[in-house]
Amino acid sequence: MLDADIQLRLSRLSLDAKLTVDAGEVVALLGPNASGKSTVLRALAGLLKLAGGKVELDGVILEDPAKHTRVAPEKRPIALMFQDYLLFPHLSALENVAFGLRARGTDRREARDKAAAALERLGLDGLAAARPRSMSGGQQQRVAIARALVTEPRLLLLDEPMAALDVSTKTGIRHQLRTVLSEPRAANVLVTHDLLDAVALADKMVVIENGAIVQTGTPAEVTARPRSRYVADLTGVNLLRGTARGTALDLDDGGRLILADEANGPVLAVVTPAAVSLSRQRPEDEGNVWPGQVGAVDLLGDRVRVRVDGKPAITAEVMPSAVDELKLDHAGELWAAVPPSEVTVYEP
Repeated sequence: MLDADIQLRLSRLSLDAKLTVDAGEVVALLGPNASGKSTVLRALAGLLKLAGGKVELDGVILEDPAKHTRVAPEKRPIALMFQDYLLFPHLSALENVAFGLRARGTDRREARDKAAAALERLGLDGLAAARPRSMSGGQQQRVAIARALVTEPRLLLLDEPMAALDVSTKTGIRHQLRTVLSEPRAANVLVTHDLLDAVALADKMVVIENGAIVQTGTPAEVTARPRSRYVADLTGVNLLRGTARGTALDLDDGGRLILADEANGPVLAVVTPAAVSLSRQRPEDEGNVWPGQVGAVDLLGDRVRVRVDGKPAITAEVMPSAVDELKLDHAGELWAAVPPSEVTVYEP
């Protein structure tokens, strides 16, 4: 089990993040660029010194500045897999995997036997003699995973492990990686920008912004109730802030919405883009109706997302045929409408 309180100061980042990961659990760490995700991994691995807090793994203190305790990176039972894999180009897959064991003092024969078993476990026994340049991206990734797991770490850190893979390769690799991560009793921390990776692989999601953790929960909890603009954009929903008085919600950025149920005080409101209807003429609907301007039009698979600049600004999702029907490539007034029943509110 990992229990970490990471406090450090870098030139452009002040990081203060607490993280708890149970043995066998996979925690996905998400956040915007430069929010501190990879910095957390490097601090846990001992590549960055803490200014405060502590790192404790399975009851053993790995770092505690207040007590002048610090275990060197190479002596921590931790494996860190970088997003570009960092395989040695002059070594075979077997030698790459065995390297970590050899560096820890394991004799050559035992290291090679364990490396061969790790490659077989990941379906790579036929590539033991191959060098990285002759492997596909997915094969290189699995070799890197085997190298990280063969040392039997108590904490496995994965920094964007699938960032270098193409879309067609990711699906199979996700399934295999999930199986691999669920087997050992290590604590696992995965840094990713991809919501699908987080949902498919993680038991818990932790969102970090500007060096601070802003939301924690299961993938279902985080995606259902985002608490920041970043998470709302990641999950593809509209997030609005305001103050509720009964069934009226006065929004911080201007505008008012009618709610289906009463609420009071500061709230967050979520509206899915599919629940927003658009028209060129003011609809007769007595619910939430307001005017705006076409801000942006983007194709998203078989649907089109339309940003409507108004009070409030909101994103709608329509069929491609609506682009021509509503003349969305032209300027002019556009009306947005949302049924009160489609506005979900909760406490910040």
